[in-house]
Amino acid sequence: MLRGSLVGTAWMVGLALRPYLVSRAIDDGLRAGDRAALLGWVAAIVVAGFGLAQLGIMRHRTMTFIREDASARSAAVLLRQLSRIGAVLPRKLAAGEVATVGGSDVTTISHVLTVTGPGVGAIVAYAVVAVVLWSVSPLLALCVLLGVPAVALLVGPLLRRLDRAESVYRQRQGILTTRAGDIVAGLRVLAGVGGRDLFASRYAARSQELRAEGYRVGAVGSWIEALTAAIPASFLAAVVWLAARMAVEGDITIGQLVAVYGYVAVLVVPVWFLLEASYQMIRGRVAARRVVALLRLTPDDVGASGDGPAPTGLADLHDPATGLTVPGGRLVGVAAADPAEATALADRLGRYVPSAATWGGMPLGGIALPEVRDRILVADHDSYLFAGTLREILHGGRRHEDAELRAALRVASAEDVVDALPEDLDTAIDTRARRLSGGQRQRVRLARALLAEPEVLILIDPTSAVDAHTEARIAQRLRAARAGRTTVLLATSPLLLGHVDEVAYLRDGRVVDTGSHAELLDRNPGYRALVSRDGEPVPAGGSADGEGVLR
Repeated sequence: MLRGSLVGTAWMVGLALRPYLVSRAIDDGLRAGDRAALLGWVAAIVVAGFGLAQLGIMRHRTMTFIREDASARSAAVLLRQLSRIGAVLPRKLAAGEVATVGGSDVTTISHVLTVTGPGVGAIVAYAVVAVVLWSVSPLLALCVLLGVPAVALLVGPLLRRLDRAESVYRQRQGILTTRAGDIVAGLRVLAGVGGRDLFASRYAARSQELRAEGYRVGAVGSWIEALTAAIPASFLAAVVWLAARMAVEGDITIGQLVAVYGYVAVLVVPVWFLLEASYQMIRGRVAARRVVALLRLTPDDVGASGDGPAPTGLADLHDPATGLTVPGGRLVGVAAADPAEATALADRLGRYVPSAATWGGMPLGGIALPEVRDRILVADHDSYLFAGTLREILHGGRRHEDAELRAALRVASAEDVVDALPEDLDTAIDTRARRLSGGQRQRVRLARALLAEPEVLILIDPTSAVDAHTEARIAQRLRAARAGRTTVLLATSPLLLGHVDEVAYLRDGRVVDTGSHAELLDRNPGYRALVSRDGEPVPAGGSADGEGVLR
């Protein structure tokens, strides 16, 4: 940026040099009839032109480097922050907001940084032209000195209005982007329940509102752009008219008149840069607020940030909010009447939200967070699948032998997924594994969770998108694979719950009954109605391919 400022200043001051050379060529060479002087000044003009061209190239390249480098650095900072705060992000910031921050906001800020070079040069060039004009005519110099502040006074109110309008537009844009992402992510579900047209119409209505807001921002921006072009031109016309009157009256020479025109024409460039810089600064401030808001998020927003040790060996998990206790080394099923309560329970047991949950009698919030993350894994049935080979997806950050991979795939009943791929485990899978069906993706996620081999594994509806035969195989194999380790199975599938050591029936936020699956079926009508789904549709994703068909 220092190099850009120096080169930009040299370029803009150099622009003021050529009018001086032209005026000397006219007065000393052309009007005086001195051919040698005329040729000398013409040669100087040519040399100055080549020098200015080189400075212009250097300035442009430097500004481009600053812009690209700033974008890359900002994107890297955001990426580190996103990976650092982890699970806090979805609760604090919408996905659409993150996408907009990482895209348009970073680019806007990088453009603001390029203002520095021409901005410093514009101020210096303005001062140089004012001094040179003072040597020609104090009256002309006074007009210039007063004219540029007048331009700022005219544009200032529009810039403040743009700041407000841009802030509102930017906020609504993030909300609409989030809505679009939600619609695309749930398109199959929406189609299955007949809600696609309803959400499309709602999105269209919000889009029209955003377009109207965009027109308001564009209207202010267009006035600023118009004034950026019109005011310097009017300023140039006024000064040239005054200089021409002075030349007619003999106060200045013809060469000085030409020089005055050149000086003021050159002054249009820094004035334009200053106005453009003001416009970019307003947009940059709006973008920077959004970026800073994301950077202010803290990763440990999950209760006390203790650094105590975790319990050694098998230990009980306890959630006071629901009264659930998971004995160490046991496979416990939790059947929740409300799926949201099951998800909230998993968040508390996995320490993704502040809670009074304990592990081995010690508060989870008092245990070092890396220790909790390393030993307790919450596996969502819809967790993200990054692009890569199937082998890389299953590794999940740690290397495994092929025998281990295939053993986990067998427990997840996903051998057929590998058999159907053209290059076996080395087949490239796209982002979110869209080439796989819903049931296949879910089984790959389960295999990945099993390969992590955590002491405590919390599975959220791991078989909601597979058929009954596959689900039965998974239930049998999962019990054997997790023998001797703590596993919490949040599901309402009778096939899964029939293979656990104990079932806890969760209703209205509390555990109201516990026992084996068979015992609860016999004595608890509410549990029996929940797991048998009497007259109730299966949640979306209930078919083998996740299409929301009733099972």
